[in-house]
Amino acid sequence: MNTKSFVAVAVGLGLVTLSACGTSSSDGGQGAGGSKNVTLVSHDSWAASKGVIAAFEKSSGYKVNVLKDGDAGQAVNKAILTKDNPQGDVFFGVDNTLLSRALDNGLFQPYEAKGADRVEPEYRADEDEHRVTPVDTGDICVNYDKKYFADHKLAPPRTFDDLVKPQYKNLLVTENAATSSPGLGFLLGTAARYGDGGTSRSSEAESRGGWQGYWKKLKANGVKVVDGWEQAYNQEFSGSSSGKKAKADRPLVVSYASSPPAEVVYADPRPKTAPTGVATGTCFRQVEYAGLLSNARNTEGGKAFLDFLLTKQFQQDMPLNMFVYPVIRGAQVPPEFTRYGPQAKDPETMDPADIADHRDEWVKSWTSLVLK
Repeated sequence: MNTKSFVAVAVGLGLVTLSACGTSSSDGGQGAGGSKNVTLVSHDSWAASKGVIAAFEKSSGYKVNVLKDGDAGQAVNKAILTKDNPQGDVFFGVDNTLLSRALDNGLFQPYEAKGADRVEPEYRADEDEHRVTPVDTGDICVNYDKKYFADHKLAPPRTFDDLVKPQYKNLLVTENAATSSPGLGFLLGTAARYGDGGTSRSSEAESRGGWQGYWKKLKANGVKVVDGWEQAYNQEFSGSSSGKKAKADRPLVVSYASSPPAEVVYADPRPKTAPTGVATGTCFRQVEYAGLLSNARNTEGGKAFLDFLLTKQFQQDMPLNMFVYPVIRGAQVPPEFTRYGPQAKDPETMDPADIADHRDEWVKSWTSLVLK
């Protein structure tokens, strides 16, 4: 989900991250009139097993081209700007934090994918018009470096409240809520937890002045903000494999509940336990969608690909490729997930309509409060 899959080593594990090469041809790899190419536009973290893509190509007759376009926010914004002459047929990677922006700008045309009835009800959206198909889910959470806390004989934080305590001063790095999907998710998690000023889940939260009061405390406690996940996790976080090599000095990072199993899967040799953990009281539930682009040239190919995304074959292939959870009933996750990265039992959530009503206002306030 977004730039969290460790794609630098994915190819070495037999995964495929296809690049769009058909877009320079006369039909753009997606031409009308029975084209046998279907082009997927996505963020940089798209990945799927080579055999699974090959199986779709064989059964459908369509060749899959993939155009990656930066992180989730960047990819969504570019897709909106090019909607009248889209780069592809299907867009994958808009999540619940940005969904309303895509829908309000007419990015997708209606199509109810085959298998949509198997999607768990809590992940469905836009059920009246079926402009998007839920594909995966995951939790944005603070991760911690187990070794750092063991060496310092300090218990890692578990909740949002913990993060503002003096013992965690200058330890947390997060992403910019205006430029990063996990950064925005973390902001929304605090808004869901503490409310917006006078609206809150508890009298204690209200006494903090809502999420704005919480972020004032977090800023005073030395939170560091960087542009995106790659920089936060791979350059600033001491618990990541690359962070250790770079001598990163922040043992707390906003990432995903599925990051610990990724650290295990991509390690050589694999450790017996994950080197990182999750502060389970800091999680925000994210759902990721795909849709048939308005003005897509190959609508039939796009529809076939959306159907494919809801097959059990693809859904069970996702976890160890993009480190996300399936959304259909009956799909199984690998043992690495249940052991090292289980879903949060009680994550913060927010109705997409509430996100749509407040997101831009909150991001503007957050930017003024935290970055200036």
